Amino acid sequence: MKTIKDKEILVAADFAGVPLKDAVVAHLEKKGWKITDIGVKGVPDEEVEMFHRLGLKAGAMISEKKFERALLFCGTGMGIHIAASKCPGVSAAVVESVPAALRAITGNGANVLAMGAFYVAPQMGIEIAEAYLNHNLGDGYEWWPNFYEFHKLACDELDAFDYDEFKKNNFEVKRLGEVPLELVVKP
Repeated sequence: MKTIKDKEILVAADFAGVPLKDAVVAHLEKKGWKITDIGVKGVPDEEVEMFHRLGLKAGAMISEKKFERALLFCGTGMGIHIAASKCPGVSAAVVESVPAALRAITGNGANVLAMGAFYVAPQMGIEIAEAYLNHNLGDGYEWWPNFYEFHKLACDELDAFDYDEFKKNNFEVKRLGEVPLELVVKP
């Protein structure tokens, strides 16, 4: 699997997301990242792939454990995110700010982050990518007892989710364990 630790990332953009993707990729390459781009390379491009097809392809590469994480770009970030989310094991988030990107990874363990070029300026996209790629589940919450364990259990239960089983169980989640939630005020 190509990992964040090894500075390898999957990216994809449809025609609308290309300008934002290009800005983020140029920044990451300067920082030594190896980029695998499976999307539209420029506008006009001979092979203008639709957002949902790119989302499905990227999601499949995450599902098949070829990549640990992906950055996806379209006009809003929403369509490509929805498509990627159809693949098993994909936890995708659409973000438009650095705090949202941080929470997507540190609190929710998102392995796919989508941005919309209609809403995210290139410099903001770079800062979002940096925040996302430089953090992991639980980072920054060391002051909150059981934060990582609580959110890791949520991620594990979502990964194991089976709708048919959920329905048969009267719409009750199959619990893989319990972690006490200790609510505290940040010091």
